[in-house]
Amino acid sequence: MKFVADSMLGRLATWLRVLGYDTHYQPHYRDGELASLMQQDRRLVTRDRTRWKHSGEVVFLDSNLVGEQLKELLAGLKLQPEPSAWFTRCLRCNVLLETVADEEAIEKVPEYVFYQSRGNIKTCRSCGRYFWPGSHRNRMLQQLTAWGVAESAPTYGLT
Repeated sequence: MKFVADSMLGRLATWLRVLGYDTHYQPHYRDGELASLMQQDRRLVTRDRTRWKHSGEVVFLDSNLVGEQLKELLAGLKLQPEPSAWFTRCLRCNVLLETVADEEAIEKVPEYVFYQSRGNIKTCRSCGRYFWPGSHRNRMLQQLTAWGVAESAPTYGLT
């Protein structure tokens, strides 16, 4: 399922990307832009009651808190995020990440990261950021567990 998050839901958009959902987000949309994105098989997620009542397939979220929004969205659409899809998208660009060869990774990440995460380093070809399973990822998994989205947060040898 693909989403477009309105300008009120930037943090939710990031967490949907963490879970592997293709989620378009920008802080401001021009007139007609949301409708155009919805025509690309994206479901609009909003907190704007006016937009919710006057649009087609829209998910209205009542909560102000990102964890509650995420639970509300997943429950409302009966979605069960597939753990194998988690951490497969750039959190900034929404582009699918690509695994990088060791020769590239060693030049782009700190040495300790390279040796700790060798073979498990990915990049976003759009913005050039690099990702690996480290302490930030573990904290995100712990947060998903606290929200009840993940059953238990596996760590990757890091505490």
